[in-house]
Amino acid sequence: MVLVNILTIVLTLVFKKPRKGELPPTKWFPAFNLILFVAIAVLLLTAGIDKEYELLTSFASIFPISGLIYLILTKPEFAGRKQVLYSWLPIIGIQIVKHLVELIFPVFYAKRADYFEIASIFALIWAIAMWINNRKQAKKLEIDRLKAIERERELEITAKLKAELEVQVSERTSELVQQKEELQKAIDDLKSTQDQLIHAEKMASLGELTAGIAHEIQNPLNFVNNFSEVSNELIVELEEERAKAPELRDEGLVEEILKDIKENLTKINLHGKRADGIVKGMLLHSRTSSGIKVATDINELLDEYLRLSYHGLRAKDKSFNADFKAYLEEGLPMIDLISQDIGRVFLNLINNAFYAVNERGAQLKKDGDSKESFKPTVEVSTKKSGNSIEIRVKDNGIGMSEATKQKIFQPFFTTKPTGQGTGLGMSLSYDIIKAHGGEISVHSKEGVGTEICIKLPI
Repeated sequence: MVLVNILTIVLTLVFKKPRKGELPPTKWFPAFNLILFVAIAVLLLTAGIDKEYELLTSFASIFPISGLIYLILTKPEFAGRKQVLYSWLPIIGIQIVKHLVELIFPVFYAKRADYFEIASIFALIWAIAMWINNRKQAKKLEIDRLKAIERERELEITAKLKAELEVQVSERTSELVQQKEELQKAIDDLKSTQDQLIHAEKMASLGELTAGIAHEIQNPLNFVNNFSEVSNELIVELEEERAKAPELRDEGLVEEILKDIKENLTKINLHGKRADGIVKGMLLHSRTSSGIKVATDINELLDEYLRLSYHGLRAKDKSFNADFKAYLEEGLPMIDLISQDIGRVFLNLINNAFYAVNERGAQLKKDGDSKESFKPTVEVSTKKSGNSIEIRVKDNGIGMSEATKQKIFQPFFTTKPTGQGTGLGMSLSYDIIKAHGGEISVHSKEGVGTEICIKLPI
């Protein structure tokens, strides 16, 4: 067991000494000193004790090496030193077993002594190989440590350069702040101009709507005027009949005149209410949007703006003429939306459709094409599709090229001549539909027509 005690002493001294870059394990110095003391004491006893007490000293040799093994394997401070211990564990174990077998079972040991020697040789080779490997790892760790030191130096240099750069950056920042203020002023001016253009677009839309409403309101006013004039004539006739002597008065005629007057008053009231509804609709449209969504009948809204758009264009241009059709699916659910905003979208899309068919008719006339087959037509339709409602505005007008379709939703892009459009109608329509969680898409073929599809969630 002499070899075991010597290895115990050597390994204790190795583990007690820290590696480069590590702190000494001072916390465990008392334990290392105790193990070292016991190992030296057992080694001295082994050298001077009689043969008959050799078994006792052999068992005594196990305690210091066991304590060292326990300390290294269980304490986290020595996690990086376990490989050193692993390299010597085989030879320590073989030596302990060999010595104990030799003392307790001498006959068995005598027959198999060669096996123990061979095992000892292999364990020694293993220890040497592991020692060489550990040395390589230690060198690698030392190289890594030196690299880390070099990186720290580089970081110090970098920190110094950073301080110099910060001074330069602060100087440059002051220049950029000044430039930012100048750019901000330019942006504010641009936003002001943009707001004015958007307001102009809304006012143009309101003007077209007002023209349509004026035409729509003219019909009930004509009815009111006509029935009031007829009623006045009937009242004069009734007064003449009432002025006659009772025996000459035609009571049947009086009853008939009174009945006609009553019917006229009913019709006057009916058309007065119709005119009142049209005025209220105009006020709702011209009023600034509240931003509050309310349950709305999409069919009623679309039909109203289809008629108002047509009559508005007719009021501006008496020569304008086009057919319009509405295919509105019945029983559609009410959907929550800001009716003023969606109304502006419908008005803009339908106005564009009427403009497109009118332009195609003008082009055919200019080209001398006398085909009577072309009938300018605008169709609007609605239908329920899954969890949304589809609104389609279709025309057989001039259509759009692929390049135009790519730019159709860009602000300030327009195909109309200067002075006839601001280029904000489609851009505003796109923003309004997106704000309602919907989708808008364009399908068009040049010279054939255009169809715009809107999907609004239910």
